Amino acid sequence: MNMYMTAGTFDFLKKMEGKYPNEKMVTMVNENGALLLHETMEESEFKEPRRYEVLESIGEIKNEGFVVLNNIAVTDEGRPLFEHQFKNRGQKIQNVPGLIAFRSLRPKSSNTYVILTVWENEIYYQKWQNSDLFIGVDTIKGTGIDAQQKIFASAPYVSKYSITK
Repeated sequence: MNMYMTAGTFDFLKKMEGKYPNEKMVTMVNENGALLLHETMEESEFKEPRRYEVLESIGEIKNEGFVVLNNIAVTDEGRPLFEHQFKNRGQKIQNVPGLIAFRSLRPKSSNTYVILTVWENEIYYQKWQNSDLFIGVDTIKGTGIDAQQKIFASAPYVSKYSITK
């Protein structure tokens, strides 16, 4: 499975989503603009998307929810260790209240992995963030990755979006 992402204005991306009603596409917004996700076995219709391979998929991304994208830049040498340590993370959180979907995404043309979670709303995400499970799943602490190992190319960052109709 592949995941493609492209950014733009909400109206433009919503029109693009509407052109392909048989494709799994979802438009989301935040204070900086909009993002359109396209999940497919084929190539995307986007002209210049960010391209990912879906490593792990739990739940279905629908036209509602609060989306969190954890962007983690990993060195070429660090990829095998990162993937090994983060394997099956979605299975460990699939029963967390409020979680709708989870995707672990391997970059095809960059070094930035994306851990995508979709929540019923931001409150469920915040509750999970404050739980013991979050510490074991979403941070390097508890993964077996030694902080001295230079597997990260830069500091990770988080992007948050709302899916709106």
